[in-house]
Amino acid sequence: MKIGIVGLPNVGKSTMFNSITNAGAECANYPFCTIEPNVGVVPVPDERLEVLTKMYNAQKTTHAVVEFVDIAGLVKGASKGEGLGNKFLSHIREVDAIAQVVRCFEDPNIVHVDGSINPLRDIETINLELIFADIETVEKRLDKAKKMLKADKKYQIEIDMLEKIKKHLEDEKPVRVLEFNDEEKELLKEMMLLTAKPILYICNVSEKQLADIDNDENVKRVKEYAASEKSIAIPLCAKIEEELTGLNEADKKEMLEALGLKESGLDKVIKESYSLLGLMSFLTAGEPEVRAWTIKKGTKAPYAAGKIHSDIQRGFIKAEIVSYDDLIKAGSMVKAREKGLVRSEGKEYIMQERRYSII
Repeated sequence: MKIGIVGLPNVGKSTMFNSITNAGAECANYPFCTIEPNVGVVPVPDERLEVLTKMYNAQKTTHAVVEFVDIAGLVKGASKGEGLGNKFLSHIREVDAIAQVVRCFEDPNIVHVDGSINPLRDIETINLELIFADIETVEKRLDKAKKMLKADKKYQIEIDMLEKIKKHLEDEKPVRVLEFNDEEKELLKEMMLLTAKPILYICNVSEKQLADIDNDENVKRVKEYAASEKSIAIPLCAKIEEELTGLNEADKKEMLEALGLKESGLDKVIKESYSLLGLMSFLTAGEPEVRAWTIKKGTKAPYAAGKIHSDIQRGFIKAEIVSYDDLIKAGSMVKAREKGLVRSEGKEYIMQERRYSII
């Protein structure tokens, strides 16, 4: 699963990507510094794994992971090939979700491509280019469906859906906020529309802004915009995040406490990106390994078992389930069983986010 980091040039995308992945993406103060996308695979922070590793004295700890792709900065006209528009659009088609970095900080030493700080204008610039590209895709597919209708009436369903999408896009609204039935959702997957991808917004702020972030007007506006799309906006200071990545855990914790933060902005971005894709983790533990396994939310136990090994899925009878909190309170799986906290669940059991599972 891939998250594409997008934004206008010089908003802090590559700085943030470097902080997330420590991959060393090139970063400089001029547009289009990033041309080919940089890719980094990062672990999803999960404090439960460290606790279970100590409990079981496990030899190995394996986190779930998310792949981030740092995509070239976009400018007006990208849908028509301006700047690196064609490359930008082709790269974004390949990701599963979008993290849009929005510049909310003032700095005369860092050039803004449009000459001033206006986060909602910047969001609109990118979203409109994605909308224009989607309109072109929809129009081509609509023409094809109308031709096919003469031979097969089943294409009427697709035509009705495409006309609904086209009108919505022409109203400058992303496809992700439209409602679809199950049949339409299957058709939508084939189209790979850019504005159908789930999105979250990242507000890049200064350290001064971070100190009073709840009252920052730019961040408030971005959060309101994100809420209108049933999404979220996460404020962070890319410069601080870059400093944090160079620290050991003790120093990092001390710095976060000094800043009045419970966790780094990037940890929150990684967690929310994982959730954005509709993913969750179930955990297995033993002396050889404590591991987080990635599954889609709503996955039933046999399919979760198949993540561990296909043979387990084929021979699935039941899973032993205990909540993580109950396990920690009990102190061990044996004591959890003695207290009746472990349950057997069959093939229809839907895996839960805060469960620890032995299958």
